Amino acid sequence: MRTLSLRVFGLAAAGALALSACTEAGGGGDAPDDTAAGCAEPSGGGRVSIATGNTTGVYYILGGGMAQVITDNVEGTEATAEATNASAENIQLVCAGDSDIGFTLADTAADAVNGSAGFDEPLAVQALARIYTNYTQVFVRADAGITSVADFAGKSVSTGSPNSGTEVIALRLLEANDLTAEDVDQQRLALPETVQGMKDGAIDAMVWSGGLPTGGITDLTTSLGTDVVMLPLTEELTYLQDTYGEVYAEATVPADTYGLPADIATIGVPNLLVVSDAMPEDQAYELTKAIFEHLDELAEVHPEALNISLDTATETDPVEVHPGAQRYFDEAG
Repeated sequence: MRTLSLRVFGLAAAGALALSACTEAGGGGDAPDDTAAGCAEPSGGGRVSIATGNTTGVYYILGGGMAQVITDNVEGTEATAEATNASAENIQLVCAGDSDIGFTLADTAADAVNGSAGFDEPLAVQALARIYTNYTQVFVRADAGITSVADFAGKSVSTGSPNSGTEVIALRLLEANDLTAEDVDQQRLALPETVQGMKDGAIDAMVWSGGLPTGGITDLTTSLGTDVVMLPLTEELTYLQDTYGEVYAEATVPADTYGLPADIATIGVPNLLVVSDAMPEDQAYELTKAIFEHLDELAEVHPEALNISLDTATETDPVEVHPGAQRYFDEAG
């Protein structure tokens, strides 16, 4: 496989500019609450940018593979993968026309199309597909005196990058335990900085939402061994389902994923690939076709590609499937 072209954004600036651009593109505050703000058209010109996530996460690795597959199989197209803060920022970048495809957690995407949580109004992003599932991975230092999320009060906790799907879930886990960000020493850090902070003892606990295995978490567990512990999230799952719906599901991290002493019950959330509603139908068709007809190549990049399936690809509610993507799925049966 050729060297992938990977362009790293100025993360905080990109998110702010993207949100502003969404507004200018028709996402202004004057839109009715029940009307999705139209997104900008993709940049075109034969270039496709894929907004992914932190550099040691699965989004970034798999996004690089998708960029290569698209470049190799969509005529006249050169695709690149971009490191970002992930879900919420990716949706903003796509809506602004600064990125063409964005990885996002389904709960964050639902917030975007509903204009809830961190989104001031509905945004008219659409889905190319549902892909694999993210696993909520909560780790604590063994010497931090933490046995549950309820013990996070007063502790240094990394809730993930600003405007990430991890941050959304982290704050909801706190909420499930009658805590807020003000009750902890919140660190809004990307995964590489979070892992280093855990190693150094500067961070007591961390939340991460990602595929299995996530390279950064493998680094953490390999480096710290029994000095780091993964927490189960059984009670928090019940709260999240009751409060936010069935987008949150029961999941298990197998012990051998990270050399854990036992399987850990946690929370699973599907991932989506989202695009602007203004993306031309033919382009969405060709991008979707390239991805789904080369899953074997993507699996060589990361094993989570084995969990991408036509059987579940259109299960993206409440995000609509883009008409171009739907045309491919109809043809593929």
